[in-house]
Amino acid sequence: MDNLTHSLVGALLGQAGLKRKTGLAMPALIIGANLPDVDAACFFWLEGQEHLGFRRGITHGPPALVLLPLILAGLLWGYDRWQTKRGKRPEGRLPVSFKWLFLLSFIGCLTHPALDWLNVYGIRLLEPFSSQWFYGDTLFIIDVWLWALMGFATWFSLRREKRGGDWMKPARVAIALALAYIGLNGAITHYYESVKGTLLEPYPTIAIASPPPLAFWVRERIIQTEDGRWYSNAWTGENIGYGYHAQDAALCRLPADAAQESDEAGAFMLWARAPFAERADDGSVILRDARFYDPRARDRFSVALPQVECKELPSP
Repeated sequence: MDNLTHSLVGALLGQAGLKRKTGLAMPALIIGANLPDVDAACFFWLEGQEHLGFRRGITHGPPALVLLPLILAGLLWGYDRWQTKRGKRPEGRLPVSFKWLFLLSFIGCLTHPALDWLNVYGIRLLEPFSSQWFYGDTLFIIDVWLWALMGFATWFSLRREKRGGDWMKPARVAIALALAYIGLNGAITHYYESVKGTLLEPYPTIAIASPPPLAFWVRERIIQTEDGRWYSNAWTGENIGYGYHAQDAALCRLPADAAQESDEAGAFMLWARAPFAERADDGSVILRDARFYDPRARDRFSVALPQVECKELPSP
């Protein structure tokens, strides 16, 4: 999910009462909720699509989810001591407990992969022990409805706290509503992936239900059939209930050794969940993923294989 969503989750947990456990609890929760995204620094040394094979991996796995909170807790504890020595520690700050700083940083970090799992991009939850991807297919990566719910609840809770009211209740209600919203979206995805359209030809061997940005109650349905082709209702704008439609590009056979062509191709194939090959203008191959295929903007999430000749698939 986006970092605003991660931050709001950390803030809500604090407003639900966890920020009373120790001084600097809110920074521990909010920063902790974003900390696994330190892997975004890979954009400074990786080129092209190589980041696809690195992001949502090692910093989202079990060892990092213990080590990163430990580092954060140590930095916050040291910051408190540094302020104390300089005589600039705020008088209203609660005593700082390293144990609670670590636990809250750990809780914040745990919410990060839990949220990242919810979309079609996926996450490697077991790195470095396994590079398997896990997908929840439940929420779009930016969910404005969660923004509205959690943003309002955080503001309202802080406002109540300032006025001396029950400030924990709004945050706790918002967390419960957010979980119910996620559960509802999970049920919608399950319906689309396991029921709707399964009796229509061509019969799917793999089904992905991708949530759109705003209309959380609908899904872009992406399927793969026995001939290896990927189909989606979104590429033609027609209702999936009336049949599947193949992408309008010239398709190529997916090279068996595509991952060996370059570092970019290797990273792409490690990341790809629904890979297919498309013919470029010069007759070579472009690797794409059906989850992020847009006929109007075909340069995103793609890798060119200029040395590979397109061997076109027969017409379906």
